[in-house]
Amino acid sequence: MERFHNLKIWVLLIFAGFLQLGNGFYLPGSYPHNYGIGDYLNMKVNSLTSIDTEIPYSYYSLPYCLPQGGIKDSAENLGELLMGDRIENSPYKFKMYTNETDIFLCQTKPLSADEFKLLKKRIDEMYQVNVILDNLPAIRYTKKDDFMLRWTGYPVGAKVQDSYYVFNHLKFTVLVHKYEETNVARVMGTGDAAELIPTVGNDGSDAPGYMVVGFEVVPCSYQHSGDTLKKLNAYEKYPSPINCDPGTVAMAIKENEPVAFSYEVSFVERDDIKWPSRWDAYLKMEGAKVHWFSILNSLMVITFLAGIVLVIFLRTVRRDLARYEELDKEAQAQMNEELSGWKLVVGDIFRAPSNPSLLCVMVGDGVQILGMAVVTILFAALGFMSPASRGTLISGMLFFYMVLGIAAGYVAVRMWRTIYVGDHKGWMSVSWKAACFFPGISFFIFTILNFLLWHSNSTGAIPFSIFVVLILLWFCISVPLTLVGGYFGARAPHIEYPVRTNQIPREIPPQKYPSWLLVLGAGTLPFGTLFIELFFIMSSIWMGRVYYVFGFLFVVMILLVVVCAEVSLVLTYMHLCVEDWKWWWKSFFASGSVAIYIFLYSVNYLIFDLKSLSGPVSATLYLGYSLFMVVAVMLATGTVGFLSSFWFVHYLFSSVKLD
Repeated sequence: MERFHNLKIWVLLIFAGFLQLGNGFYLPGSYPHNYGIGDYLNMKVNSLTSIDTEIPYSYYSLPYCLPQGGIKDSAENLGELLMGDRIENSPYKFKMYTNETDIFLCQTKPLSADEFKLLKKRIDEMYQVNVILDNLPAIRYTKKDDFMLRWTGYPVGAKVQDSYYVFNHLKFTVLVHKYEETNVARVMGTGDAAELIPTVGNDGSDAPGYMVVGFEVVPCSYQHSGDTLKKLNAYEKYPSPINCDPGTVAMAIKENEPVAFSYEVSFVERDDIKWPSRWDAYLKMEGAKVHWFSILNSLMVITFLAGIVLVIFLRTVRRDLARYEELDKEAQAQMNEELSGWKLVVGDIFRAPSNPSLLCVMVGDGVQILGMAVVTILFAALGFMSPASRGTLISGMLFFYMVLGIAAGYVAVRMWRTIYVGDHKGWMSVSWKAACFFPGISFFIFTILNFLLWHSNSTGAIPFSIFVVLILLWFCISVPLTLVGGYFGARAPHIEYPVRTNQIPREIPPQKYPSWLLVLGAGTLPFGTLFIELFFIMSSIWMGRVYYVFGFLFVVMILLVVVCAEVSLVLTYMHLCVEDWKWWWKSFFASGSVAIYIFLYSVNYLIFDLKSLSGPVSATLYLGYSLFMVVAVMLATGTVGFLSSFWFVHYLFSSVKLD
């Protein structure tokens, strides 16, 4: 009894420890920053973006006010640089919990002809200005037909009739929450949190501190008085009140005339918004109920259909096996002569396919891509790669892809040895091809797209130094790991075939319909599992929306893997039943053909959903990135189909007793 009592105490202590750990480990983002009243808040600027061109540009490529200490780049990770983010300091300065109105910022030099033309072009292309405060992007609310719409950033300007107006006065609203020391001690999970993060102002007084939990902006176009501006310095108060009305425009830009900028800021305390939930405003997607219902409906329909296919398939195979096993040897020989079907291709079923090296390389790369996708989405679903941590998703994908090079080399070389019945010659060549096949295609596509972005002077262009870093990561980490995996694959025993292969290949009877037509059509079923989720992913990439339902995406991916496996199994069995023993490549493309429908969907999305996309450069960028995505999906899904078919064929012919 006493032992049971002690056990209960230990269970309670462990449970309490897990509760404390749950409070202390906040996944999405960094620890909260405590600002004392009067502390400076430095707003930062990100790249200008547009859904009209999908080409980002630097904030200071337009004639905006410059910071007094000069432009300074913020520290960025590899993922941010690859996504085209260029975060820089700005001249906007706030003081915590200090409302300020009508603050004059600067007056630019008279606009040159090039600057005037560039401003008009950016306004026509609907470019948005993206600003950041305490790692939160500015959010803008607009009302349309009794609906409140949310946007990140604000437009450069607006065109009214034949005149162009710039938004030169910004009304900021900073939402704050009173700092709570106990919460931060839990977040840090350490006893000396009070020393790491001060709980009071800079002077050590008992004045309360505040955390930033929201950042909103209202852009306005205001015509300042030219005579008044001559007497003002930066950060001085404009003498007359500035009426910020977002529904009217007044500051028309003209050549050889300057533009004045001003701002105002107000602080609103919000007790209902906690620091861990401050990203909720950005993660609310319009039509969320339709989104969830559509995904659930798709999951149920596809699961039901896949279950029926699997049941029918298993019953058919088991019946054939049962009939075949009940016969004696003479009856089996007579049955082999009289009947047609998969039993007649026993001497050719494991005959080496055409281009076996390419098949092994594609399967190895497919395992690498699929593993990267599963691990990355799982970590994202757990919250390790939230939108609060910019670039972590891309950085995580690169890291997992490089590490899983071991799996690519191992699978490619072991499959190579299996096809050649244990011969390990050429494993080094297969490993090198596996290490260079998909990365080589990716670098070729991205190099072409990068030249286009370089030519456009876009921040989306990868700097040359980052290109060098990527090449070093490829050849110094990914390639060696793939070779290591190939070495272990060469030492591992090959998979032995259950039957012998005849020297003379069996002639395949003429088919009523082209077998490749059925293979290409098989991709429609896997496409049906993901086309709804694909719409939201495409909207996130090209429409500037935040994608966060990684839990659903993980479920969809698991379902996609199951459906790809089942579709490939069924088609392989159908081909064997008509004595077509060339199943290797067909099993790969039976599930890999889903990539064709994804590319067609991408073209459809370009035509009907991205109607505003302008210019051949923007369309080329879109199609280039879509092609990269399609190749990755084809390798991953094709690998699932091939490996499942290989297992099925091996199991099927291992279950038949043959001399």
